[in-house]
Amino acid sequence: MTGTGTRVASLHTYPIKACSVLHHDVAQVQPWGLAGDRRWLVIGPDGKAVTQRDCPAMVRIRPAWRPGVLTLRAAGRADLAVAEPTGPPVDITAFPKTPFAATLADPAAAEWLSDELGRPVRLVWQDDPTRRPVPFEYAPTDRVSFADAFAVTLANTASLAALNGWLAEAGSPEGPLPMNRFRPNVVITGAAAWAEDGWTGRRLRIGAVTFRVPQPVDRCVVTTTDQQTGERGKEPLRTLARYRKVNQDLLFATNLVPEATGSIAVGDPVEPLDGAEPV
Repeated sequence: MTGTGTRVASLHTYPIKACSVLHHDVAQVQPWGLAGDRRWLVIGPDGKAVTQRDCPAMVRIRPAWRPGVLTLRAAGRADLAVAEPTGPPVDITAFPKTPFAATLADPAAAEWLSDELGRPVRLVWQDDPTRRPVPFEYAPTDRVSFADAFAVTLANTASLAALNGWLAEAGSPEGPLPMNRFRPNVVITGAAAWAEDGWTGRRLRIGAVTFRVPQPVDRCVVTTTDQQTGERGKEPLRTLARYRKVNQDLLFATNLVPEATGSIAVGDPVEPLDGAEPV
């Protein structure tokens, strides 16, 4: 059961979609996601998004971010500071379901990233996050950064423990898996395993900020990628297919949509609203 002991265990953002993580004690909540989360995107010559799905080497890029400046970092490379560009936006087709405009970063960023990844790429900045709707017809007014679906992803430490228990029972050499495989923004502790299943379609309060819970997260091949080395395995998708397959989706964690702006912090209480209790 979820009660007063449920709290935020950790907070995370990913300045460049598909690249490494930043950890926070406090995060600002904006309508389209946590401040600084997935506002930069790597694209190929065809304008499509380059992510860990097809380029696991992106785990090597460990950016730093502060308002106005992104710093590209990787082992053995000189850092490169990239200012948020102010040029005119250009149309990109990174996400076919939701084409929109973004701004190209300095060509030096494209050169740095292309050299690191071994393929021609460019970097774009989401100068206006109100341009991109979520890719679901049932949420026409919601807006999102360069995240796949909705603004925020929440994961539950007890659900990860349950998943790792299944891996141990099966004698999997790949377990236990760390939470970073799922690239969440908010990690909670103190809730029952899979408590988040009971929150879909309801509301959740984290600290003083309320969120809608539109849907669980369907996991992809990125979760099989070691976030330190880029090496791929078969887990957790193989085990999720056995225990967590719903309508062909492999579910772990849940999406959130902010109902207001504000700040959330590690240690904040997490409270389901509207009678949202786990089943």
